[in-house]
Amino acid sequence: MEIELKNNAPGILEETQIENGFYILKFQNETNESQCIIRDIESNLIQFHFCIKGAIKFNFNNGSYAISLVEENSLLLYNPQRDLPMNVEISKDSWLITILISIKKFHSLFSKEADYIPFLGEGNRDKKYYTDAIISPSMSVVLNQIMNYSLHKSIKLLYFKGKAYELLSLYFNRPEDADIEQCPFLVDEENVLKIRKAKEIIIARMAEPPTLQQLSKEIGLPLKKLKDGFKQIYGEPVYMFLFDYKMEVARQLLASGSYNVNEVGLKVGYSTASHFIAAFKKKFGTTPKKYVMSLS
Repeated sequence: MEIELKNNAPGILEETQIENGFYILKFQNETNESQCIIRDIESNLIQFHFCIKGAIKFNFNNGSYAISLVEENSLLLYNPQRDLPMNVEISKDSWLITILISIKKFHSLFSKEADYIPFLGEGNRDKKYYTDAIISPSMSVVLNQIMNYSLHKSIKLLYFKGKAYELLSLYFNRPEDADIEQCPFLVDEENVLKIRKAKEIIIARMAEPPTLQQLSKEIGLPLKKLKDGFKQIYGEPVYMFLFDYKMEVARQLLASGSYNVNEVGLKVGYSTASHFIAAFKKKFGTTPKKYVMSLS
């Protein structure tokens, strides 16, 4: 049963029911004020929340408790003992994608991997569970494809279903999850902050990124710890992460219609159009020009 979804700013949300017990919710607050979303959610639904942009606050128990979710982070919520309604404050200029999937449907997808997924393991199936995690670049690409899709409405459900499956697969494929208890690196908060600084540096200077040796020196972390730690936190080596990020930035710039292929290539660090075109095709399976044509 689909339950009424309310908000105080019409036009900033969209809910799509893919099939029974499987929903995608998209929230975009492009205003200059925070907006509130309220939706009843039954106890049999697992909630996956992805903050693509900005900041989100989840309120519980009539506002007596709150969880904040910032850009590039996700939140998984599940409580089989009681309904867990959404009461969400979306900050200005923020985007959120939520996937709701019934525990029955989820079991059918991951039955063979039940012991690998904490809340599906024996002894945990009737317990509440929540966890936060960083959104990987690969997940970010899928989330932005869901947010910015421009295909014919006749294939929307099929497209969303495929992207939802892809997103869940990437979510549970993060290598750090399997070894987090055995990994002393992640326990060291100072090292984690240095790795996050490394990510900020390569993003800020993506057109001319530092070498790994330069980056290691800049953040004050040995090269091996930088390489191992970056992969543990973000799921990819430094330059693979940067490649994915640059291609997603390029895709968004092309979609905006404000820049031509040469200009976009230069913005993300390619001195020649041919190199940029080859990189874009490697990532998305099509050329920048054909991608732009597909949007019209």
